[in-house]
Amino acid sequence: MMKLLLAAFPPELGDLKEDPPPGWMVDTTGVGAATAAAATACLLERKKPERVLFVGSCGAYDERLPIGTILAVSFVLATSVDEERGDSYRPSIEPVRWLSTWSLPFPPHPVVTPPAITRTEEGARLLGRMAPAEHLELNGVFAACNAAGVPVAAALIVVNEVGPDAHLQWMKHHKELGQRLIDAVRASGVLTMG
Repeated sequence: MMKLLLAAFPPELGDLKEDPPPGWMVDTTGVGAATAAAATACLLERKKPERVLFVGSCGAYDERLPIGTILAVSFVLATSVDEERGDSYRPSIEPVRWLSTWSLPFPPHPVVTPPAITRTEEGARLLGRMAPAEHLELNGVFAACNAAGVPVAAALIVVNEVGPDAHLQWMKHHKELGQRLIDAVRASGVLTMG
């Protein structure tokens, strides 16, 4: 049975997009949680992988995770600045937390998936109380995998500090650091595990 390596968009797969490791299929989910959930659900149904590994870039809310840090996602929390301010809420029956269901050899950290990129220092402070990093697609990917009973994990690399300069930092770092993540995943043996 094959495994599925996912990223939001092709550059985050690095050189694995054109040359996947034996036993792995590669694909993309698109950007944003809803798009990623729908794409992941379709890919799970069509490709029937034995497990899923998501790789990509993320932003750090504060100094806990410096740029260049590689992490394994321990769990994903869907929340927003408005929720953390108390200006909005979710129904109590709505799932907002999804666990990684297999282990990776990187330091584990929780990740927040907000509905959009956080641009303010205040937003970074508020969401940083919940987790040290932000990523846009993971709650969709983890929700789809959990619903289908397919083991899922994610390895991310910090490419920017969340806040007003995030996009400029992302543009500067995402290609180089994205390939560094792929090299680290490859070197860790995760892609050759049985």
